[in-house]
Amino acid sequence: MRFPARHRARIALSVFASALMAAALAGCGSGISLDEPIEGPVWRLVQLGDEPVASGGEAQIQFDRSSGRVSGTGGCNRVSGSFTRSGITLRIGQLASTRMACADPVRGANEAQFISALQTTATYRLAGPGRLALLDASGRTVATLNSASR
Repeated sequence: MRFPARHRARIALSVFASALMAAALAGCGSGISLDEPIEGPVWRLVQLGDEPVASGGEAQIQFDRSSGRVSGTGGCNRVSGSFTRSGITLRIGQLASTRMACADPVRGANEAQFISALQTTATYRLAGPGRLALLDASGRTVATLNSASR
């Protein structure tokens, strides 16, 4: 049985739309984030809680998916530890740190607050391209970071 060309076009469009919808729904239920991954880029600290961090600060972290490790600097000392991520849940394990003294007391205070923010992180959200917000268990933003490429 042959259908008119107009009818075949409608059928093809319906099949295409159905396939597209199925692919979109499969992505939603798979647990795979379609957003940019947090692993890979170097994330520089730009805000602690609601307070901006002075420019020129060196606090930054990087998540390595293959090793499950996070590493970086609090501004004075190197830090490293483990992390796990599932969906938007992000847990950072106990961090190890070097013990160099911070000559600048403000930088030292920022480092202590940054390490505390990392340890209390429960979830994250991408707050725009190249912008990562770390949230505690109550949903409060404890730190905001920009990817180094921004």
